[in-house]
Amino acid sequence: MGLNDKHMDLKQMVESIWETGPYKVILSNGRKQEHSYQKIVLQRLETRWQAEKYTKTQVFHENLSEDEVKEYLLGKLETDFRQCNAWDKEQEHMIRISKGGKASYQKMTAKAAPKQKNGHNRKKNYLLEEGTVIPPLVDMGIFTAEGKVVRSMYDKYRQINRFVEMIEDEIEALPKGQTVHVIDFGCGKSYLTFILYYYLVEIKGFDVRIMGLDLKADVIESCNRAAKTYGYHGLTFEQGDVKGYEAPWAVDMVISLHACDTATDYALYHAIRWKAKLIFSVPCCQHELNGQIHSEELSILTRYGIVKERMAALMTDAIRANLLTESGYKTQLLEFVDLSHTPKNVLIRGVRTVMPKGVRQKARKEVEELKKAFGLRQTLDELLKGTGLP
Repeated sequence: MGLNDKHMDLKQMVESIWETGPYKVILSNGRKQEHSYQKIVLQRLETRWQAEKYTKTQVFHENLSEDEVKEYLLGKLETDFRQCNAWDKEQEHMIRISKGGKASYQKMTAKAAPKQKNGHNRKKNYLLEEGTVIPPLVDMGIFTAEGKVVRSMYDKYRQINRFVEMIEDEIEALPKGQTVHVIDFGCGKSYLTFILYYYLVEIKGFDVRIMGLDLKADVIESCNRAAKTYGYHGLTFEQGDVKGYEAPWAVDMVISLHACDTATDYALYHAIRWKAKLIFSVPCCQHELNGQIHSEELSILTRYGIVKERMAALMTDAIRANLLTESGYKTQLLEFVDLSHTPKNVLIRGVRTVMPKGVRQKARKEVEELKKAFGLRQTLDELLKGTGLP
């Protein structure tokens, strides 16, 4: 470990870190209490860097080139944050800035560096490692029988790993030492359901019971047959409708990937009333508000069909996110690219927590203001009325 604050200014400290080839940087300890971001995580990807900017309830993403990221880091340390932790292959680097503006620099042997996502070593990049035979990935044509990624399927391989990473980020919220119960609403062919089961059981070591629910009998039959073939004894599928579904046990996690239109609202409603610890939902076909949305003052947003459609979808997900916040969930809207859909989608991630009363009240007020401005009624909001939740 070495202290170099007497010999280096802040720019030299950042330069010193950059010379080691860092792959992950975390900025924290905001200079101002009202600072909009609690932390920023800078992650080296294959051809660029990505900045994940965290508020209390959301995370925003920004892509940076290799040439931009060093100046970005220096600028944030000069104006917004007092601490920087960075990791290279062997060491952790730390910059701390006192309230008086004095910067100090330490470096030490990295004891628990974050997982590297450097494109030069793809096997170490992903939670689902290449070289491991994962039966669902073989059947999907993403892995060969030997566990190698099919070259033309690397995009899908990365997308699946991104989904798993989104769960990995909040996995600590699940109970330890007991069976974890998961409901997957509108599971469809269940590719990601099988991957989720593999990840939770084979990688994380949980005792898991997952129930997949779908309306199509032939899909359910096929999925149950595959689960039996894989030996996934804790994974079963049932035919049923999300609207009237009652879980057979206390639910820890709810998954809803592309439940159509208001079916997503029913999935979120069940998750809230069950007090599920984790919620992962990718909404689909948000038609409900498109037929309602109107505004004299903001008619520019409703005049053009494609703008109106997209605005309605974004408003729907914003309302859902706020209702989850009001119901006691730390809620984020994340970018998610589905395996069978080319457009980018929004994934709603909710983690049950103790949400301050003021935050919940603000979330409710924002919903009411949006509804009033555009003359809206929204299904999840209607379902939650009069329930006394949370």
